[in-house]
Amino acid sequence: MKSRDLDVRVKLAVYGHFAVTGRRPSTEDVAAAAGENVEGVLASYGRLRAARVLVLEEDGSSIRMAPPFSGIPTRHVVEVDGRRYFANCAWDALGVPAALHEPATVHSRCGQSDEALQLRVGLEGPERSAWLFHCLVPAARWWDDIVFT
Repeated sequence: MKSRDLDVRVKLAVYGHFAVTGRRPSTEDVAAAAGENVEGVLASYGRLRAARVLVLEEDGSSIRMAPPFSGIPTRHVVEVDGRRYFANCAWDALGVPAALHEPATVHSRCGQSDEALQLRVGLEGPERSAWLFHCLVPAARWWDDIVFT
């Protein structure tokens, strides 16, 4: 039961940091916010990765993804109230305003033509658009290689 409580605190610390700063937290940031030591946070990261909550970099301590937030710069930038967030993909770019419960503007690029795209997203969803969202990999297989997907 203790690890489950810790995992909830770590998850809230991670997502809270992304929400406030638009950037990934360090393990020290998460440890301080969760009231835990770094070793405990790293163990929690492993469990959260197994539960498909986080994707870690190869070092095992840096957060690559906390969907819909990206821990690294991407071509999918979401602006919310003057703050910029990176999303992992076009789909996650729509998830950032939903996660924050705030209207946003998504800046991205077409995967086929590289055309710059901009889409306003309100609390009720995105504005009308003729764009199509296409996934090369079926959603059921995204986690087979989530970084590629």
